[in-house]
Amino acid sequence: MTRANALKPEHVPAESKQTLDAFTKNIGFTPNMMAAFAQSPIAFNAWATLLGSLSKSLDVKTRDSIGLAVSEVNGCNYCLTVHSFTAEHMAKLPAEDIILARKGHARDPKRDAAIQFARKIIETRGHVTDADLQAVRDAGYTDANIMEIVALVAMYSLTNFFNNVFNPDKDFPAVAPAGSI
Repeated sequence: MTRANALKPEHVPAESKQTLDAFTKNIGFTPNMMAAFAQSPIAFNAWATLLGSLSKSLDVKTRDSIGLAVSEVNGCNYCLTVHSFTAEHMAKLPAEDIILARKGHARDPKRDAAIQFARKIIETRGHVTDADLQAVRDAGYTDANIMEIVALVAMYSLTNFFNNVFNPDKDFPAVAPAGSI
């Protein structure tokens, strides 16, 4: 059951309209999550700014894989549909890599280290060990990259929590529950 209605275009607050229109133009439609999130121009525009900035961090396969791992841990079915779709169509990840990412892994050793680290951040609420930090550094990530991984985890968690609270209607293809993959 949806707990927040997606706004019709004529009801979008003026302060959210430009940001929402840009997403709609880039994606080709207005996702229900964004149409609901736009009700708060402050939260919506802050998230959009963070998303835009973090789209320059790491590479798209790693970013989408982190999004899948974080969404799986946070139990966000809406985000799993979105990240599965973008991982397949934008990052060009094969189906088996999408499943691996949901489980917190990747075939590429460097990406695997980033995904495992992101998952540890969520599972420990940021209380990672020195060994966890060293493992991601040993894989070739700088402290700046590690800060970007932390920021990605926070950004994906924000949308996970938003979608878990408000449960917008899904508008991306459904994905299998984690138990069946």
